[in-house]
Amino acid sequence: MPPKRSKPAEKGAGEPKQKRARRNLDEEEEKKGKDKSAAEEKKEESSPSTSETEEITSRTATADGRSPNIKIASWNINGIRAWLKKDGVSYLKNEKPDIFCVQEIKCDEDQIPKETKVEGYYTYWYGGEKAGYAGTGIFSKKEPISIKKGLGIKKHDEEGRVITAEYDKFYLVTTYVPNSGRGLPRLPYRTKEWDVDFSQYLQSLDKKKPVVMCGDLNVAHEEIDLANPKSNKKTAGFTNEERAEFTKLLSEGFIDSFRTLYPKKEGAYTFWSNMGNARGKNVGWRLDYFVLSNRLEKDLCDSMIRKNVMGSDHCPIVLTMAL
Repeated sequence: MPPKRSKPAEKGAGEPKQKRARRNLDEEEEKKGKDKSAAEEKKEESSPSTSETEEITSRTATADGRSPNIKIASWNINGIRAWLKKDGVSYLKNEKPDIFCVQEIKCDEDQIPKETKVEGYYTYWYGGEKAGYAGTGIFSKKEPISIKKGLGIKKHDEEGRVITAEYDKFYLVTTYVPNSGRGLPRLPYRTKEWDVDFSQYLQSLDKKKPVVMCGDLNVAHEEIDLANPKSNKKTAGFTNEERAEFTKLLSEGFIDSFRTLYPKKEGAYTFWSNMGNARGKNVGWRLDYFVLSNRLEKDLCDSMIRKNVMGSDHCPIVLTMAL
């Protein structure tokens, strides 16, 4: 916005007051139109980058009017080295969340690049046993009371899929849920073992403190959560079994923060295939979530999708709360 200038001598000072008022109004409308056209032209010329923080939604307070005092971001970065090469860390510096969770780091804990050390943040990594596969991480401005890696169940903890950070008022759990795979080879493990044990883990935490769970959950819950539901009924991430397990999780004391606020919002996706210009056409899936304990709903300000932030086949999501 240009700086304010001192007001020039009034144009047409000698004309009738009513006529002058109408002419001034016409000039103001003309200026607004020019300003709007210039802004739209500039927007079209600019290309998305990791520094942009445009979101699908924007709310600034809880239902009872309290302003947010904590911001949490989550992003499946699809490989930490590739993400860094694409200047992904600039997103963290621009967004400035209190907590930033990343999934699918594809890196051993002892090989995390030094470029991930960002001033003002503690960092925690969980790479799992299989090199270059899965993995999760947390950047936190405040040092957590405690950090736990995994669920404490060996068959689930070999791939570095869960980190839990305890804070004064809540548990933060970030996760990268197993993908059932092309042809669904891991569907039984995913739905009958992982989903069951992970749900029980969240419920055990919820008995002590409210839970904020975030990450790539590898499920589009309802038809509104993907662009092509009819052709993906038997595709990993949209099978009846995976959707039913997520429904069950929510019924056990949790909410999908985004759909709680925006139950009918269409075209709200967080993942796009790298093929067929899917992102440009917005042919996507909503796979990334902030799931909250029911009793945190009153503290929920907004749940946002940073759809224009590049650097991965997923985009970041952001939660704001008043705790």
